[in-house]
Amino acid sequence: MSIAVTILGNSSAKPTATSHPSAQVVNINEQYFLVDAGEGVQRRMARCGISPLKLRAVFISHLHGDHLYGLFPLLSTLGLYGRRTPLRIYAPRPFGEMLECFLRLCESNLPYTPEWIEVDTTKHRIIFENDTTEVWSLPLRHRVPTSGFLFRQKEPPINVSKFAIERYGLSLAQIVAAKRGEDITLDSGEIVANEKITYRPYASLSYAYCSDTNYSARLAKMVEGVDMLYHEATYEAKERKIAKERGHATTADAAKVAKMAGAGRLLIGHFSSRYKDLQPLLDESREIFPTTDIAREGETFLIEPKRQRL
Repeated sequence: MSIAVTILGNSSAKPTATSHPSAQVVNINEQYFLVDAGEGVQRRMARCGISPLKLRAVFISHLHGDHLYGLFPLLSTLGLYGRRTPLRIYAPRPFGEMLECFLRLCESNLPYTPEWIEVDTTKHRIIFENDTTEVWSLPLRHRVPTSGFLFRQKEPPINVSKFAIERYGLSLAQIVAAKRGEDITLDSGEIVANEKITYRPYASLSYAYCSDTNYSARLAKMVEGVDMLYHEATYEAKERKIAKERGHATTADAAKVAKMAGAGRLLIGHFSSRYKDLQPLLDESREIFPTTDIAREGETFLIEPKRQRL
């Protein structure tokens, strides 16, 4: 029940000969979510062995081209693959106008329906939910309405320890009651507290994607305790003035957010094309937050649960 994050692109507005604009695939319990869709996203998915037919939903942080221009070719390709189930696309306004124009002028006969769900970039709230997973919006501070996304596994149901079953001679009915969270009354009249005989099979995990944004202490509070945080770091620390003017963050900004949030791990990306060597940017972030890594293209970063057993 891990979370796997595959980096498809880690550059900012200008792609280079070796890097691509922002895009990631987040795999939670074999549910695949595309997060941002810069140019070449479907080619990058193919290179990483990820079928676009597996996509459960798409999340677009904002409508700048380096986060969006790869989406429409992908929608066309899904039609060629014969997708039949609707594809939900979570994005800020006015994405609906762009989608309507694309469907009307370019792809009026897709065999499936792309469904736009508006993301309110001013609110921190659940925007996607099913039995195992929830996704929260994260208001960010960029030049246009922008939202990050917080992916969380829901807590798994409790299990009954096999040692407790043997020790207390629990019946099937008692095991079912314990799984409902009830205390158990034994034949002797002894009451066994539920927490003595049950456990969570694993701790729920979380991943936060924070694309283009200025430094935000509020953001750190919204992702408090996150297992892994992706935070843009377009510029090195000495460029904090230009970063603020352009609605971006520095290496130091990203590391400060991770430290304030108590994150387990930090990934930095969305690098300006001026940087040919990313090691100095990594070193700057690690001075503040040691467990930092570069979100290198083609790499998959795994968040694994800690097993909890009696």
